[in-house]
Amino acid sequence: MANTYTQFYVHLVFSPKNRSALIDKSWKDSLEKYITGIVQQNGHKMMAISCMPDHVHIFIGYNVNQLIPVLVENIKTSSNAWIKENRFSKYKFEWQRGYGAFSHSRSQVDNVVKYVMNQEEHHRKKHFRSEYLEILMKNEVNYKDEYLFEFFDDSNNWD
Repeated sequence: MANTYTQFYVHLVFSPKNRSALIDKSWKDSLEKYITGIVQQNGHKMMAISCMPDHVHIFIGYNVNQLIPVLVENIKTSSNAWIKENRFSKYKFEWQRGYGAFSHSRSQVDNVVKYVMNQEEHHRKKHFRSEYLEILMKNEVNYKDEYLFEFFDDSNNWD
């Protein structure tokens, strides 16, 4: 529509099923590139991505012409098939149901990019459960414990 202008930034967070630490360091860069391709093919701008063994952070310039649930489903379905096709995981790989999606203003972009790109260092000090609960609280998201991800607390070990 003419004379319509939007600017949205969205931080997505999701994990493998059962919070398993299945994303191996040997193929995490390839997964990040693959997911970047999906994001861009869907008309969004990749700002930052970081795959940890048991979760993924994706920060995008969001194209409002696609619903967030549709984008996340595309990312999960396509990357899940790609991981299986390439036999990256010796265990059954699936993404867990659900995700976190958090909006940010233009003034927060640099900080969120740094935060996402610094995940390995960040998780040397803090487990994902603490990180995710902190994100929910900072964004004043009401949640129920029974609907949170199942958390795996040894995820900061790439070995």
